[in-house]
Amino acid sequence: MWRVVLDTSVVVAALRTRKGAGNVVLRLVAERQLQLLATPPLFLEYEDVLKRAEQRLVHGLSLEQIDEFMSELAAHVEPVELHFMWRPQVRDPGDEMVLEAAINGGADALITYNVSDFAVAADRFGVKVLRPAEALKMVKR
Repeated sequence: MWRVVLDTSVVVAALRTRKGAGNVVLRLVAERQLQLLATPPLFLEYEDVLKRAEQRLVHGLSLEQIDEFMSELAAHVEPVELHFMWRPQVRDPGDEMVLEAAINGGADALITYNVSDFAVAADRFGVKVLRPAEALKMVKR
């Protein structure tokens, strides 16, 4: 089973539309076809972003529904402990925790819509960086 770290952009997009590749990726996590890796800070970022007013206007979920989603997601997460912090590696300091989860967790891939933000640093550590649609093609091989 592929071990993956999801950038927050993928989790957010997955809840905005059921038709996108990000949503399919989350369904594969729920079906235990992908193993989701996350550090506590990364998991808390998912929750923080999903609960922002501007995001709630788009995905239409109540705070209670987001809490339910996060509880379900937590049941599918393999926690990653940060043994090493590799900062700075990427331009956006907010992306550092995503990369660190992938490196410390031994992820097969970091899945994001912002590939260029991670490409150079992830390559340095041997982590594949894929868009959700690319990841789906590789998983279905």
